[in-house]
Amino acid sequence: MVDEKIKALTFDTGGTILDWHSGFYSALSETGKKYKIEKDWHVIANELRRRSLGKILNQGKIETPKYNFDDAHKLVLDELCKEYELDIFSEEERRFIAWNTPHEFKVWADFPNALSELKSKFICCSFTILSFRIIIDTARQNGLCWDAIFSCEAIGKYKILPEPYKTVAKWLQLEPREICMVACHNFDLDAAKAVGFKTAFVKRPNEWGPAGPPDPEPNPEHDIIVDTFPDLVRALEEQN
Repeated sequence: MVDEKIKALTFDTGGTILDWHSGFYSALSETGKKYKIEKDWHVIANELRRRSLGKILNQGKIETPKYNFDDAHKLVLDELCKEYELDIFSEEERRFIAWNTPHEFKVWADFPNALSELKSKFICCSFTILSFRIIIDTARQNGLCWDAIFSCEAIGKYKILPEPYKTVAKWLQLEPREICMVACHNFDLDAAKAVGFKTAFVKRPNEWGPAGPPDPEPNPEHDIIVDTFPDLVRALEEQN
């Protein structure tokens, strides 16, 4: 339960707001069709996401980050092309998959109207490990209007290190307890809660396609747990 007034909502954006799996699956399968290649594109799409996350999370803990999420997508795609015998994919096609596609990810259908409602009561920000450019382009693509975009790319340290959460609170000029982190991932929310944020888990059962999410069960310690973004709007109205 929320026991103090929330003034700002910070949204994880990749996965929670954007449907990355459908985007990558479509791009991979369409490219494969050009060469009459049949693969389990759902599996490859998930590997692209999983490994990219692995390259990005906790960057900055030991040394200054050397690349952003766009770079991670390209590095991992090249690895997967070699492993899955997709070396025939051209550099232009790889750019289409690794760069163009994430910048055109579609938003989950239940989010835009909810964002408009929430913005009337809260500061609403994208707080993400994705690159600034991905968030800018997907906002324009989907008609989203964030109050601010906070990318770990600018902070120089990436989630789930504590510094990004503390930095965002500082930039918002709020105490962490006045901010609610919204995500469909326990790892992000648990890290936010550890530095004093409120937390809201919004379920995204289709985030990883047919495989289902790797951590579908929300930590019961989260302040709000809901199935949809309209549910989040109602929960915040009731508890704030």
